[in-house]
Amino acid sequence: MARILVTGASTGLGLLTAQSLVRQGHDVVLHARAAERVEDAPLLRRVLGTVYGDLADLDAVRRIAEEAHRFAPFDAVIHNAGVSDGPDLVAVNVIAPYALTGLMERPSRMIVLSSSMHRGGATNHVAEGIAGRRTVTYSDTKLWATAVLMGIAGRWSGTLAHAVDPGWVPTRMGGPSASDDLTEGHRTQEWLAVTPVDGIHPRTGGYWHHRQPRRPHPAALDARFQDEVIAALEERTGIEL
Repeated sequence: MARILVTGASTGLGLLTAQSLVRQGHDVVLHARAAERVEDAPLLRRVLGTVYGDLADLDAVRRIAEEAHRFAPFDAVIHNAGVSDGPDLVAVNVIAPYALTGLMERPSRMIVLSSSMHRGGATNHVAEGIAGRRTVTYSDTKLWATAVLMGIAGRWSGTLAHAVDPGWVPTRMGGPSASDDLTEGHRTQEWLAVTPVDGIHPRTGGYWHHRQPRRPHPAALDARFQDEVIAALEERTGIEL
């Protein structure tokens, strides 16, 4: 039995992930912006615990980390929360998972949801984008989040870190026209969170799609680019990894 924190679990892939892990008998700590946003209210009685807060607000992220500490240590943290557009792109998709990682006790495993769209992300003007001085795209944020994840995989020997492309699935974010399989959309992150380590290849630093390793954008594997993104996030948040 594993103890797992799932962020952004009020609906969509996060909720499906939490539901599935609970059915498997794992201890799940569910994060949502607020309790009333969780579409499966009975699930709140079956999870180990809940933490609430808006990931777009860095002060709220700090409080989330403090609340989550009550349930630590975690066997895995699944950074599922994300937005596809709007003013909170960088805050939710990049700053929040980075800040939680820096503030919380290190988990045994860390999984970040990426996207195939990260391959269209920008590799220049990263600091300006993270600081809010230039417009960024969803693709930018997913590239930067993936680069941070790969940087952590190379730096933290005690934590297995992986990025997951869930595919284009018919959630609220993906929309009804999405063509990928909804079950496959959450199965990989669950598998990475709980499967025995000797069954995962690569052991850490993998970029996965439907339980198969894939090649991410080359910049995500570039140590200099990883350092650039991490340095910009340290500057923006005041939080060091």
